[in-house]
Amino acid sequence: MRVMKWSMIALAVSAGTSQFAVASSQDEAQGFLEDSKLNVKMRNLYFSRDYRNTESAANQAAGLRHDQREWGQGFIGTFESGFTQGTIGVGVDAIGMLGLKLDSGRGYSGTGLFPTGSDNRSQDEYSKGGAAVKFRVSNTVLKVGDQFTSLPVFATDDSRLLPETAQGALITSNEIKGLTLHAGRFTGLDAQAETNHDSLHLKSANVVGGTYAITDGLSTSLYYSKVEDYWRKYYANVNWALPISDKQGLVFDFNVYDTKSEGSEARAFDGDKLDNRAYSLSGAYNIGAHTFTVAYQKITGDGDYQYGVDGGGSIFLSNSVARSDFNAEDEKSWQLRYDLNFAEFGVPGLTFMTRYVRGTDANVAGTNNGKEWERDVDIKYVLQEGPAKDLSFRVRQATYRSSDAVYSNSLDELRLIVEYPLSIL
Repeated sequence: MRVMKWSMIALAVSAGTSQFAVASSQDEAQGFLEDSKLNVKMRNLYFSRDYRNTESAANQAAGLRHDQREWGQGFIGTFESGFTQGTIGVGVDAIGMLGLKLDSGRGYSGTGLFPTGSDNRSQDEYSKGGAAVKFRVSNTVLKVGDQFTSLPVFATDDSRLLPETAQGALITSNEIKGLTLHAGRFTGLDAQAETNHDSLHLKSANVVGGTYAITDGLSTSLYYSKVEDYWRKYYANVNWALPISDKQGLVFDFNVYDTKSEGSEARAFDGDKLDNRAYSLSGAYNIGAHTFTVAYQKITGDGDYQYGVDGGGSIFLSNSVARSDFNAEDEKSWQLRYDLNFAEFGVPGLTFMTRYVRGTDANVAGTNNGKEWERDVDIKYVLQEGPAKDLSFRVRQATYRSSDAVYSNSLDELRLIVEYPLSIL
């Protein structure tokens, strides 16, 4: 990993000497109110999960049914002010979220849409919010407070009704053309279906890294994080898009995580400390409306690839799909995927995706040859014009099977999602 680190530094230095810095965003600041944005995303989500009468002993003891289901309406409001004029611009961002239960009952909770009470009922409603102050000098922004993040070693999850939010400070710099640098420290993280700050019990997470676009089609990333009482991680990525013609192209994507325990909270299932590498490599071929993807992923070393306390989205691996992540110790997995864009057939906004992932050789309690497979189908339609422009309808279905309960017991999942992003300012 040291070689990659020094290569990235050399690359950044080279970029600084060979390319001009981009124009200053702060010089173009119009003012606190003039550049303000207020958006509300309305999300209606129905989520059902059927364990096919093979519910885990823990859920049975908790009085949960094998066929869980919840339905809710979420409102995600974000306000982003502009920056004041001058050398140092100052602004404020705010987040306000509300989740309303539309349907569920005793024993049906547990999909992660709502907080669950001691009676195993989904809470009727929940809300959370926060704010952050931000400062900008040239093309560098410091943001302190509540925020969403999408770094490969610290990413908030948005796969349920309301997303996770993180509390901390993050610097984002774009002073050199093609180079984005990040450095931050986070001291809190709210789970998706929780309202109290730091419901995931994060003490601190320090992150640093960046992404560099070498050419229009070739980019690389390198990140480091240290999570107190858990682990330190390195992450590296190379993404290469190779056009063949106007309607054909190839995209290759390589990801690797190197994780090592640095605390008592991060352990493998057998009690050993974590010391593993997680790799994935994918290749996609696009021709017109069709995209065909093949991916391979492997975990080596001691323990699973673990994440969560550093954000539920901190797994930028090819075979992290709808249900399973295929990230068990020693596990190898393959994926076949097909995407279809109906815009080529006169129906813009309509897309279809299906994939199959199979994992073997997972080292889990009771076996070192655990097997699992998952089949996903995703259909989405986005209105392209009219008063309801950008209103989207989505159906996501997942079938997961594992006789060894590698990731979980076998189950079927269905998600029906309707989203409408509303721009107020």
